[in-house]
Amino acid sequence: MKRVLVLGAGKIGRMIARLLLDSGDYSVVVGDSSAPALERIARRVGVNTAPVDVESRDQLHDALRRCDAVISALSFFHNTRVAEAALTAGVSYFDLTEDVATTRSVRDIAEGAQSGQIFMPQCGLAPGFISIVAQDLTRRFEKIDAVRMRVGALPLFPIGELKYNLTWSTDGLINEYCNPCEAIHDGRRIELLPLEGHEQFLLDGVQYEAFNTSGGLGTLCDSLDGHVRELNYKTIRYVGHCSSVSLLVNELRLRERREVLKDILESAVPVTFQDLVVTFCAVTGWRNGQLVQITDARRVYHQQISGENWSAIQVTTAAGVCAALDLFATGRLPQRGFLRQEQIELDAFLANRFGRYYAEKATAPMSIGVEPATS
Repeated sequence: MKRVLVLGAGKIGRMIARLLLDSGDYSVVVGDSSAPALERIARRVGVNTAPVDVESRDQLHDALRRCDAVISALSFFHNTRVAEAALTAGVSYFDLTEDVATTRSVRDIAEGAQSGQIFMPQCGLAPGFISIVAQDLTRRFEKIDAVRMRVGALPLFPIGELKYNLTWSTDGLINEYCNPCEAIHDGRRIELLPLEGHEQFLLDGVQYEAFNTSGGLGTLCDSLDGHVRELNYKTIRYVGHCSSVSLLVNELRLRERREVLKDILESAVPVTFQDLVVTFCAVTGWRNGQLVQITDARRVYHQQISGENWSAIQVTTAAGVCAALDLFATGRLPQRGFLRQEQIELDAFLANRFGRYYAEKATAPMSIGVEPATS
């Protein structure tokens, strides 16, 4: 039985612990510096807990000595420290970060990995699952032209000017709205401004908007550099959200005062567990001399697991990292060094007992590209 340390006893950490415990194949300990959070997760999930302050080198190393793998469900700025400790302890490392600089640090740390030790950041939804889908679609072409990825975690019942509820890490959300966005344009790697590149589209009769946000591409810029003319990622929201956020971030310059922005959001925007996740990936390229587009679009809704209601963002994020861990533990992934999300085969991911939540609990894909008769 693999021993896993989950760092972070919040919404996502709780879902990860639930999925791994229910599988029966993992011994799980949840570590956090908050005693009330540990009491809550122990009561609701029945998982073993341990006080772990990742700022304390001794506490972190002591917790890691008893584990085979660590999953960081912490805010991104803790992850480099956790990855460094994992390297020293000989423990495999997984995280959910969307932060580009953190991922680069983890990649550097992974150069010292031992045999049987991997470092796999960005294992959630976006980056994470959407990168797996995009890479799978690109393999169906002789030559790729463009890869467009769109993902959103949305409230089912939007109200107010923002038309949004908090479903994810506030630190991560602010990062996405304030940091530069990687992309490939006309075959060149560039950086785009967040909250720009606005577009609107209809999906099953619902009007959405999408705009640039940071981190969603994961490592695909590295993987597809030199192979694609256009590569970009945008976040999906209900129409009107972008202009409201732009007022806060750009006009009021709260991107320069992120703690103030975090306090405003967490004080005024409620959390919801009644949500859905929308993923949309469209790839165009050439097959048999013809320009073809293939599209994959999915919805995942909030649902009951083990008698408790879980939000769609909890399910999709936790399913992503649990599937990555499970595929590694069963020998389906390389066993040393830094791993990118797009190294996971989509079929293997969806067939996995955790990855299946994207297949079984999604509606039938809303827009699957039909290949022409001549292909």
